[in-house]
Amino acid sequence: MRSKPELEAVIREPGRGRAVLVVNSRSRRGRRRYAEARRLLREAGLEFDEVLPVTDPERLPELFAEVLAKEPDLVVVGGGDGTVAEAVGNLAHRDVALGVLPLGTTNNFARSLELPLDLPGAVAVLRDGKVADVDVGWFESTGDPADASGDREHIFANMVSLGLSVQVAEHVPHRLKAVLGRAAYALTAAWQLPRHAPFRAEVEIDGETHEMTTHQLNIANGAHHSGQRIARDASPDDRLLAVYRLGDRHRLRLASATMRHVLTGQWRSLDDDTFLTTDRVRVTTDPPMAVDVDGEIRGRTPVTIRLRGNALRVIVPQSFVDT
Repeated sequence: MRSKPELEAVIREPGRGRAVLVVNSRSRRGRRRYAEARRLLREAGLEFDEVLPVTDPERLPELFAEVLAKEPDLVVVGGGDGTVAEAVGNLAHRDVALGVLPLGTTNNFARSLELPLDLPGAVAVLRDGKVADVDVGWFESTGDPADASGDREHIFANMVSLGLSVQVAEHVPHRLKAVLGRAAYALTAAWQLPRHAPFRAEVEIDGETHEMTTHQLNIANGAHHSGQRIARDASPDDRLLAVYRLGDRHRLRLASATMRHVLTGQWRSLDDDTFLTTDRVRVTTDPPMAVDVDGEIRGRTPVTIRLRGNALRVIVPQSFVDT
């Protein structure tokens, strides 16, 4: 593995490094902003050896395998959290830098990297930013269809969750997301909540079991959930998984806890009683429940989640604290 300054030097020197651009043209903004993104990248002096617009997200695993076979130094991905999560799974533990153009609905991973969410700002970071190492998560669930596909299939970028978010992920209309953005998730949650039953979970950390009843349980590697900051000191570079529930068995308390999360996350600390922090956790529920990994249903509980520190190289703003 090259040092971060060595990789950055290769990327910045014209004609030396190899760069590939992958844009999911089916993401919320990818389809209508693809041409603008190409123009801004050219104007910033960022050239690519290969440009790959993606119209079928199911081809992403195959496409990233082809990209990595070319041994690039930089892979820039334009799309939402699902596209970025696929990129993270493929680029983790490799001597390749990931650049992100946030073109999705919530852009949780981009927010956690402190990237501007506007295209000109994101392009400026690709031009003027630095290479940093950040953490990724790894999970193992029961009945995950990707179990036989290799280790990279179990890496995640942002969050593993159980409960109402699974129903939301399964039922949020794509057209509603395209029109309303993040508000589509809130409306779908309000529609699903009256029919959602609370569940009991056992959370095992460092040999201690924490029992809780709730409608929503999250295990976060990143710093954002549904586009909102989890805690002021949460970071994808803090060597911590943050485990927290929203509310208890009562539906109204889930709604109030979610509102507090939205309003107070930027001031709250991971030291608060709201959170359990660790580098490994196992969650068991009775009965077994579906597991949402970065917005995709991936098996059911029991699920084990581990942290892999400094496993991913990314392009971030110069102001990003890289530890």
